[in-house]
Amino acid sequence: MFGYYTWLALRSLKRNPGLSLLMVLAIGLGIGASITTLTVLRVLSGDPLPHKSNQLYYAQIDPRGESDFIEGGEPAEQWSYPDGRRVLKAKRATRQALMSGGGVIIRPADSAIEPFLSEARYTSADFFAMFDVPFRYGSGWSEDDDEARARSVVVSHELNSKVFNGENSVGRSLRIGDNDFQIIGVLAPWRPTPHFYDLNVGRYGEVEEVFLPLETAVELELGRSGSMDCWGDSAQRPETSDNCAWLQLWVELPDEQSRAAYLDYLYNYSEEQRAQGVFERPPNVRLHSVMQWLKVQAVVPPDVRLQVWLAFGFLAVCLINTVGLMLAKFLRRSGEIGVRRAIGAPRHQVFLQFLTEAAMVGIAGAMLGVALAVLGLWGVRQQPGDYADLAHLDITMLAATLGLALLTSLVAGVLPAWHACQVAPALQLKSD
Repeated sequence: MFGYYTWLALRSLKRNPGLSLLMVLAIGLGIGASITTLTVLRVLSGDPLPHKSNQLYYAQIDPRGESDFIEGGEPAEQWSYPDGRRVLKAKRATRQALMSGGGVIIRPADSAIEPFLSEARYTSADFFAMFDVPFRYGSGWSEDDDEARARSVVVSHELNSKVFNGENSVGRSLRIGDNDFQIIGVLAPWRPTPHFYDLNVGRYGEVEEVFLPLETAVELELGRSGSMDCWGDSAQRPETSDNCAWLQLWVELPDEQSRAAYLDYLYNYSEEQRAQGVFERPPNVRLHSVMQWLKVQAVVPPDVRLQVWLAFGFLAVCLINTVGLMLAKFLRRSGEIGVRRAIGAPRHQVFLQFLTEAAMVGIAGAMLGVALAVLGLWGVRQQPGDYADLAHLDITMLAATLGLALLTSLVAGVLPAWHACQVAPALQLKSD
């Protein structure tokens, strides 16, 4: 029976090509706009580590001076080097990583490759295990390497391809600035989106090309990137001063009990530092999970969410127009419906016939919607934003496009199909 309904639907659509095209166009435009904006929102608001993001927390304390103090306000976003080191040595979390971004000059041994500026990540040993960073060759460094200020480096897949043609470069030397480092690990392709672990150096960009021990970077005074917040007076170098915050601290806490214990530790640490006269403000500590931190930092621009609402509003307008067009089209066939009813077709068969026709319009609209979404996402990728190259229609969104188009057409066809099956056959036969 379904095959028969499909044949009738195709005949009906061919009979009024202009009206049929208008319905397909309405659904296709609404679907295309909705899926384009929804895909961009999905890229921007995705969970970068869905399997363990609820175990990773961004830690905050407030070491700043009394100036501009507001009771109950947010603590400092970053950590000073001395505070970060003390907390790392206490080892109160399952894993912990103290870090900052930087910029270094890579001087390849191959004279055919010109020296180039590369983004770097200065961090502690737990970084790789805590964030499940994939390795193609080798591994990260150890805590002992941190303390020894080892000249060890982990390089990204991209840098390894550029400098070493993708070969296993573990054990080889890489000159960074004026110092030689030994490569101990090469990452597999990896790009968490958003760039959650340090939002100061870009929210959706590529990962860094080189990873160095933080202690080594501080000792060599390598170039730093990101923000630095200083207060009070200090004769020390800003990077090592108690009065300058420039580092991020992430900790891994597997359950609520360990989270509560770590919060208590941060509170007691702040209280202790205040008693010693190092901190001036009362204890103010926070632990934000990955998704909470992205929300606090307002990573997703408000206008992106607005665009999604506007697109779905446009889809609703298209749906209403399609309902009107289908209603007019179906009711124009009252005579045909009357004949079918008179020769014994029950109402539910008439209803299914016209609902099948609505589904055919939805399938055509879905195909158009996919084409328009692909075109729209291509337009997004031409923009200069750091997330633009991530805007692609994946399998999930493709399935969502097809499902949404079919659902939209069926919803649009329910009312017209119901009206069509209510036609009284006696009146239609009498009028004919």
